[in-house]
Amino acid sequence: MAIHSIGSSLPPLSTPAKLAPAGSGDQAFGDTLSRLAEKVSETGAGGNDAVARMIDGTGDPHEAMIAIQQSDMTFQFAVQVKNKFVQAYQEIMRMPV
Repeated sequence: MAIHSIGSSLPPLSTPAKLAPAGSGDQAFGDTLSRLAEKVSETGAGGNDAVARMIDGTGDPHEAMIAIQQSDMTFQFAVQVKNKFVQAYQEIMRMPV
């Protein structure tokens, strides 16, 4: 029985894509927060639509539950980002000048 290496069958690792060009850090951070807020809003609306379709009888209850869970996870992620941002701000404010 031959044992083959799995390393040769894996795709090469790629470097992460940059969000914005160098020198535009403020815009990249603001854009990222804007996209996060839009995504929270979109998933919330999608969850509401899925529940409305389920109530009308045209939608699947499983799809509604999945949409609600996606909305909840996105919202929880946004809350955690906000918490980390506030924590970083408070840490900076505690630094002696």
